[in-house]
Amino acid sequence: MSIAHPIIAVTGSSGAGTSTIKHAFNDMFRREGIKPVVIEGDSFHRYDRKAMKEKVAEYEVKGKILTHFGPEANELEKLEALFREYSQQGSGKKRFYIHSEEEGKPYGLASGTFTPWEPIESDNHLLFYEGLHGGVVTNQVNVARYVDLLVGVVPVVNLEWIQKIHRDCLNRGYSSEAVVQIILKRMPDYVHYICPQFSHTHINFQRVPLVDTSNPFIARDIPAPDESSVVIRFRDLHMANFPYYLGMLKGSFMSRANTLVVPGGKMGLAMEIVLTPIIHDLMEKKRARG
Repeated sequence: MSIAHPIIAVTGSSGAGTSTIKHAFNDMFRREGIKPVVIEGDSFHRYDRKAMKEKVAEYEVKGKILTHFGPEANELEKLEALFREYSQQGSGKKRFYIHSEEEGKPYGLASGTFTPWEPIESDNHLLFYEGLHGGVVTNQVNVARYVDLLVGVVPVVNLEWIQKIHRDCLNRGYSSEAVVQIILKRMPDYVHYICPQFSHTHINFQRVPLVDTSNPFIARDIPAPDESSVVIRFRDLHMANFPYYLGMLKGSFMSRANTLVVPGGKMGLAMEIVLTPIIHDLMEKKRARG
């Protein structure tokens, strides 16, 4: 952790909705005049799309499973090294993973490939990571220890699966059967490498549907925000101002001494109300350090 070079990480599974909180952070950064170094978790995949397919096939021949949730398919050592170097010196290297042909046009690169590694820009205020492994801890690496604000986005698992099935079918052209197979293959790595991160997070945002999601594999619609509640859990009570939250967020209540529940439709607002003062504090400490 670092006062001079703070790191904020948002971690969550595929389909969890980390992009929602990423947009909330972007709005806060823009309003506060903060220039972040943005790091995408996908850029630390070990293989490009073609090589990953080949490696998955190799593993299957051996009776093993390779997924993006696990360490074998990711450069977690490089991610830890980036966080360590940035926290100490404000420097490091980054690259981007090209998700689509449109993304690749400015670089002249095909979808499913990486841009070259390059030094991060020196004119920045903090590092912002969003992806699968912002708080990962294994026998080999401890990424979480370098993060000043670690935020988890954790829908209840049935809702997470519904969101993933809908996203991958609509945006990536997969069949629902193919997505279900991906979910099944990823389950061991999900249990061992994704879930444990949420014990390291400072704050978790968990959306809980208020409609029946008993069988997520046949759900036709993603429950709307107004059909859900958001459970916000704080690891450290000194980071929270519950009287302020309850006054600002109509319909909210506390379910435990460290847990706030808000209406799902107010999730974006709750994120900004909760996170903006924490970001202010990080930046004030950075300025005071000089």
